[in-house]
Amino acid sequence: MNIFIQIWKSLYSPKDISRFRFQGIGKTIGYVFLLTLLSLLPTFYYFSTSLMEGIRTTSALLNNELPPFSIENGELHSEAATPIHVDQGGFTIIFDSTGTVTEEEVERFPTAVALLKHEAVLVANHQAQRYSYATFPDIKITDQDVRAFVTDLESLLPVLIPLFGLVLYVLACAGKFLSVCVLAFFGLVFAGVLDKKLRYRHTWVMSAYAITLSTVFFTLMESMQTVVPYGVLIHWFVSLVVLFLAVKEVPSAKREI
Repeated sequence: MNIFIQIWKSLYSPKDISRFRFQGIGKTIGYVFLLTLLSLLPTFYYFSTSLMEGIRTTSALLNNELPPFSIENGELHSEAATPIHVDQGGFTIIFDSTGTVTEEEVERFPTAVALLKHEAVLVANHQAQRYSYATFPDIKITDQDVRAFVTDLESLLPVLIPLFGLVLYVLACAGKFLSVCVLAFFGLVFAGVLDKKLRYRHTWVMSAYAITLSTVFFTLMESMQTVVPYGVLIHWFVSLVVLFLAVKEVPSAKREI
């Protein structure tokens, strides 16, 4: 059966998932790799576009909007008496040498770069990274140094973005395979309760297809930039329910010859 047809059937048919249990492990592993790749496309797209736009906007703003500044002894210094907020089409730049703006306020923005009193905060696709100035206590950094760094970073984007995508994919695959392995143990429990003759390899294959509905749902939510509360719990609940229904479709042990 075509792998994309298997994805479609796994969305609504526990009976077909139960039939996939005799499929070879190799094909099932390939299915998990493909499912993981498809699930990461929205995340990779939004993160990479946000990063590129953020770096380019930051470069322009450093040259045109922000006052001269320096970072020394773990603190940001400038002549600005109040915080500076610049919004460029959904991308936010925050400059605050007064200590007024907190990191929590920065994290409320979907995409932002903030130079705060004691740290820099980068927010891309609602994911925040903090960089404390205290990491470099004996180094003085000026606005000219930051401009040069941003320019170098922009030139490295064709390398950094594919590298980020590769690392993200490897980590996501590891997490997906771990989920399937854990889910397969629950499949054995379901098999015992429902009096089904299944081995771990059978429940592992079925688990790989049982996560399809949840994975596709969260992929669609990510593509629409919608945050789902209690996402992890929903993922496991849906996957367990689909796996339970699939195991239920397997003929009982006493009926098999």
